[in-house]
Amino acid sequence: MTRIKRGVMSHKRRKNVLRRAKGFENGKKNKFIRAKEHLMHAGVYAYRDRRAKKRTMRALWLIRLNAAVREYGLSYSTFMNGVKKTNIEIDRKVLADLALNNPEIFAKIVEKTKSQIK
Repeated sequence: MTRIKRGVMSHKRRKNVLRRAKGFENGKKNKFIRAKEHLMHAGVYAYRDRRAKKRTMRALWLIRLNAAVREYGLSYSTFMNGVKKTNIEIDRKVLADLALNNPEIFAKIVEKTKSQIK
């Protein structure tokens, strides 16, 4: 019966972990066990922050919208109320982008919502 030697796969696995840990500091880039631990934590942080990124982007859209509509004498909440009443089905992301990149189109939307509010 022949013996199965496992050195090749172990070396491949270690090499893969160390390759993925490239750029880490101190011993986390070249010591296998520390690199493996840090990669596990890095994966957790990446998973968590992909969700946190969505929250921070939505907060940014709200801040941009609030700043943009205050130039027209409205607050964010009254503007969004007007948007709902006029049945404009544009989400906050697109509205914030319009306010930033196409102010003339955004001004038309604001005027339409202003007429609905009053």
